[in-house]
Formats: sequence, C-alpha cells, structure tokens
Amino acid sequence: MNFALEGVRVLDLSRFIAGPSCTMLLADMGADVIKVERPGGEDSRQVAPFMNGHSVYTMVFNRNKRAITVNTRDEQGRNLLRKLVREWADVVVENYRPGTMDKMGLGYEQLKTLKEDIILTSVSGLGQTGPLKDRAMFDAAAQAMSGLAYRNGRPDDPPMFTGVFLADYIAGAYAAFGTMAALFHRELTGEGQVVDVALLDSLFSVLGVQMAAWLLLREKMPRTGNRDLYTAPAKIFEAADGYIYFHGGTDSLFKRLASAMGKSELAEDPRFATSPARMENVEELEEIVDSWVREQNVSEISTKLEEAGIPYGPVADIPEATSNPQLRAREMMVEVDHAQAGRIVVPGIVDKLSKTPGSVHMDPSTVGQHNQEVFCDLLKLSPQELEELRSQGVV
Repeated sequence: MNFALEGVRVLDLSRFIAGPSCTMLLADMGADVIKVERPGGEDSRQVAPFMNGHSVYTMVFNRNKRAITVNTRDEQGRNLLRKLVREWADVVVENYRPGTMDKMGLGYEQLKTLKEDIILTSVSGLGQTGPLKDRAMFDAAAQAMSGLAYRNGRPDDPPMFTGVFLADYIAGAYAAFGTMAALFHRELTGEGQVVDVALLDSLFSVLGVQMAAWLLLREKMPRTGNRDLYTAPAKIFEAADGYIYFHGGTDSLFKRLASAMGKSELAEDPRFATSPARMENVEELEEIVDSWVREQNVSEISTKLEEAGIPYGPVADIPEATSNPQLRAREMMVEVDHAQAGRIVVPGIVDKLSKTPGSVHMDPSTVGQHNQEVFCDLLKLSPQELEELRSQGVV
C-alpha cells in the first residue's frame, strides 16, 4: 500500500471550498476521488484570479481528483450518478442546501437502496437538523453568527471577519475527519452512515474557553485586537522596520524577556512579577516593551528572542511567507503541471505520515477531463452512448 486511503472511492458532488477541501484531503492521502461538475464546469471556475484563463481558485481545491461532467437536473444524469454509487463509490460528499439531495433522488435513504454500506458526508451552512437548517449560509455569515467576527478586531472597532474563509476550511477538515471515522466504523461493522458537518458548528467549536467561560461563569471575554486575552506581554509589536509578534506572558517567559531587554528588574517589580499583576498593569507594561521594540529592527529583536528561547514570529506578508525557508523545507508549496494553464503552484500536504505519506500526484483536472475514462472504462458505456449523452447536455 502506497497511500493510507488507497482503495477508498469517493464521489464528490461538492463545489467551492468546504466540500472540495474535504475531498482534497482524502485524495491527498490516496482516495480515488471523482469530482462531478455540471457541463461547462462549476461556478468557481469563473472566480479570479486566473492563470492563463483558468481559475486558480478551482486549481487549489481540486488536485488529485478525476473530473467528470453530469447534469444533475436531468434524470439520465442522476441515473449515471446512481450507477457510480451502486458499482463504485464508498463515500458520497455533497454540500447542497439540506433537502436538495432528497429532491434529486440521491438522499441517504435512496443511496442505501443502491449500496447498503454507503457513507454520505453532507457539509452545509447550518447542518441537516435544527430550526435554521434551511437558511442559505456562506462562510462570512457563519463567522458572524458563531461569535468569531464579534471577537475579531480591536476593542473600539466594529466586528471584523478573518482574512480567509475560515469556516469553509475548518468544516472541510472536520468533514474529512468524520468521513475517515465513518470508514473505520464501516470496516468494523459493515455499516454506512451520514456524516453531518455545519459551517456554524465548526466555527463555534473553536471558541473553546470563551464559550465555556460565558456558559459556566457568565464571563464575556473582551475584544483584545492583537493583544493576548489571558497573558502579557503577548501581542504584535511595531519595530523600527516592521512588525513582530512575541509571547513573554508566562512567569518563566517574562523573566527571560526582561533579561533579553536588559531590564531584569522588571521580573521582580510587584506590578509585573505575576501573570495576574501583568494583566492588571498591561498598558504600563506594554508601553515599556513598546519603547524597547521601537528602537530596533525586526532582525535584531528576533536574534535576542531566539537566544532567550521566547516564542516569536516576524509578521510576514504573503510574498514573505511564501519565501519562508521552513515552509519550503516542509514542502508546503508544490509545483504541478496543469493540462492547459501550464506550471502552477498548489498548497502542500499538511499531515506528514512516516509510512504512508500523502502527495500531490495528480494535477487539477480540467472540466470533464475524465469523462471518457469514467463513463466508458468504468461504467462501460460505449463511445457512441457517451457522445449521445453529450449531445443531449447530460454530460
């Protein structure tokens, strides 16, 4: 076995980010994923930026997958999907609004009649149950409803979204984890099941202590901007030539920081000697640290923090991050050949497995690139039948 998920077969009916990122993670580990798009391609293929006329957006989430086109509004098209489930698939992944799969004749109970042990992974905005399940939901709306946007930003500023589609990415990771858990359960029992993942649930889960503090203690955590919520000094500081984050907030780290600053006496000062005391006097403490940081370049501060063993990180823009030698050494940027766009770069594999490592082994597919392979070789349609379906707009 070359891959951890070799032999697992996934029919991917999802689009945009949350569902495709789930199936991408499965494909990276060796699952055979067939991505289904409508004839002409899914909407995300029209989203900028473009590389030689092809959406980079779509490339990022759809490597390692075979691509076919099926008109899911046509009964002949749905029959092709049913045939793939019956004869091939272990898992179906979708991110339609709840109820859509049932209307298509592809809901879980209907899929079970085709294959008893099928696993259906459904990623939606608000989940398959609950009073709001039918509401339309995008990532930013989940950030708003979860409490995350309210927590983001500086104390006197309005709530703020994160700079990435965090709900989609986290939900995609949860969906991949849930799918693998369901596959493990099926291996033990022979039973399939539904994996139900919601964007709202996924973001709400990352509130962690803040959610529990309110429910248990009725403590509402303040918005703190770049400052750590619980310890100080720990925030993004402005140096002479840029920005740097470091954390000297625990008692042991603060002693090291005070020494690195040449102000060891701060660690004995009653105002700063303990973590609660530092938080009570955070403004005064940060003014002292700010004045030390402002006088130096980021590289100078980095050297002192490195020698003191203090967690730190210069604030990088995207060009600087992509030049980071650590990320390059970890192969977090992988070059592949796209059939039409040419040489492209996609994100690398996060999980580093020692025995069965994942890889980017297939470039992002073009629209319907594998129609012939899947419909004729796998489902045994004749070339004439495939051409007739194409002429009818079914594929």
